[in-house]
Amino acid sequence: MKVVLENLTKRFPNRNKKIKEDVIAVNKFSFEIPDGKLIGLLGPSGCGKSTTLNMISGLEKPTEGKIFFGDDDVTTVPAEHRGVGLVFQNYALYPHLTVRQNILFPLQNLKGKDKLTKEQMDEKADEAAKLVQIFELMDRKPSELSGGQQQRVAIARALVKMPKILLLDEPLSNLDARLRLQTREELKRIQTKTGITTIFVTHDQEEAMSICDLIVVMKDGLLQQIGKPQDVYDDPKNLFVAKFLGTPAINTFDGEIKDGVLFIGEDAVLKMDGVTDQKVHVGIRPEGFIPDENGPFKCDLKAYEVMGRDSSIISSHDGMTSTQIRAIISSDIHVNTDGGKVSFALKPHKVHIFSKETEERIYLG
Repeated sequence: MKVVLENLTKRFPNRNKKIKEDVIAVNKFSFEIPDGKLIGLLGPSGCGKSTTLNMISGLEKPTEGKIFFGDDDVTTVPAEHRGVGLVFQNYALYPHLTVRQNILFPLQNLKGKDKLTKEQMDEKADEAAKLVQIFELMDRKPSELSGGQQQRVAIARALVKMPKILLLDEPLSNLDARLRLQTREELKRIQTKTGITTIFVTHDQEEAMSICDLIVVMKDGLLQQIGKPQDVYDDPKNLFVAKFLGTPAINTFDGEIKDGVLFIGEDAVLKMDGVTDQKVHVGIRPEGFIPDENGPFKCDLKAYEVMGRDSSIISSHDGMTSTQIRAIISSDIHVNTDGGKVSFALKPHKVHIFSKETEERIYLG
């Protein structure tokens, strides 16, 4: 099921009585979610991603704009009639019910032509449990399950009605690191197998980039960029997107374009043909550095960390605006750590420049 949002806006009354202006949680949000895809709504806390999800589900009413499921306008359709499955951060399981009873609960509330027999409900519950691999736990209570198992029950309960849209609101944030990794892989497997259009809200960019077909990056209720995860990482449209995506984070500097050359401090680090002379923000991905004793970018070495396959060179430079410079290189590359200095050449496609005024990306040529 395709989902289309048109100029979606949500305002809330300001809690500060002295301020008359409303708080705008989502501002003129427009994009299309293709049928059968897994989409990540990504951004820092307070960016409006959960509010957007709640409007799609029907839990919140938009102040302005429209929501379409396929060709149907569902903007004013009540949540219970939208055919969505919703998985919350805190699982929201009924503690006094067994796993089977929790999964059956949405089916038991069906009425009229949608009402099912007991045999049909049991069959659907079994199918959902097998899909999320908890069939052997059907007679247990939630208190007898691990956090990961409880999350699977919540997902099975959302899937049992085979919803048109599956909505996931930070479903992995209560799990430890290892369980998060396992469960996000399961989410991708389940979504691929069912083909249900899925919208996944998270502040964790690693989660979103690892399992989503498309990511939607938000800030302060505004859409920043939409695209395939790797495309957004390689081609950020502005400084916020560049800084938000990537682990380790992008290294940032104050720079200046002079006569077609990019300067960071006194170092002429890269040719920038076709860009007018101006002061700029510079972002260099950690993998964009090449250790080179004759390289143009000269830094003060702070630490050298070997991490198995890769190594980190931690350094500093007068032009940096991040707290440190972290370069990621192969452990096979020898780095001379004598003398407390390190020099780099730069990979041009890993260097991004942004307007000093607008923080929008400046493209070469």
